[in-house]
Amino acid sequence: MSALASGGPAFVALGGGHGLSATLSALRLMSDQLTAVVTVADDGGSSGRLRDELGVLPPGDLRMALAALCDDSEWGRTWRDVLQHRFSSSGDLDRHAVGNLLIVALWELLGDTVEGLDWVAKLLGARGRVLPMAAVPLEIEADVDKGDGVTCVVRGQSAVAVVGERITQVRLVPEAPPACPEAVAAVESADWVVLGPGSWFTSVLPHLLVPELAAALHRTSARRVVVLNLEPDAGETDGMRAEDYIDVLRRHAPDLRVDAVVADPGAVEDVSVLVERTRAIGARLLLRQVGSSDGSARHDPLRLAAALRDVVDGFLGDVGTRTADA
Repeated sequence: MSALASGGPAFVALGGGHGLSATLSALRLMSDQLTAVVTVADDGGSSGRLRDELGVLPPGDLRMALAALCDDSEWGRTWRDVLQHRFSSSGDLDRHAVGNLLIVALWELLGDTVEGLDWVAKLLGARGRVLPMAAVPLEIEADVDKGDGVTCVVRGQSAVAVVGERITQVRLVPEAPPACPEAVAAVESADWVVLGPGSWFTSVLPHLLVPELAAALHRTSARRVVVLNLEPDAGETDGMRAEDYIDVLRRHAPDLRVDAVVADPGAVEDVSVLVERTRAIGARLLLRQVGSSDGSARHDPLRLAAALRDVVDGFLGDVGTRTADA
């Protein structure tokens, strides 16, 4: 294991769902200083039901991030499995995740979202911290190109995720939600910020639409790394090529400086085009095999960790001095 595993640089990973879990599973092999900043717009499943019934942040993506950071011991793995366990019944508990109920119970008892998540992290022996990107539940609203100049608006994360047509723009409702202060502080003090992989419009881009968090992402002296998806989602990114992810990112955050882009060569149709798009945002492109060997569209933690370690090593000569224009 690299010397980075002892302590290591401070990483902040942005996203939600399985994409963020993959990033965290890789980063935990590189550093003990990890913070996950998680999208809070989920409106489906167990999370959506708890959100609607109790008016809380949707806990599902927060739970998955915590599970990805659990201690690699019998204690940590057991509590991870408890957290991820879903009930199966003909009653109201059907498909509820135990972890979702536990997180919401702590929120009610403590009256503090971040403190509740920190307590679950202690229970898991988590190697890192999990924070929501915003202090209130959010909705995602998307402009969808129907063709022939016709555009419609689709609202709600679960609806946007399966839209199956070209999304041109996404927004948050409310439009300027309050950011989680601890998430803003984590971004400002980070050495590296990692965006992606994951559902591009519903898990990755929303972080750039929370004003205080977006401002922190623009002014932080941390290096910013974008990890591209292995294949388009069947719904929200259907038909997108590797360079399209960069174009969409640039459209939603035109002034965001990116230092490196990680892509699997098997997911790139035209390397020269991706190189051009990457250079347009001031970034270096790193092509590495990061997909799972089983052929699924999942990032392999060890391969992704190796790729991210190459990115970090490539910047070690000039990442030490933290200045506003580094």
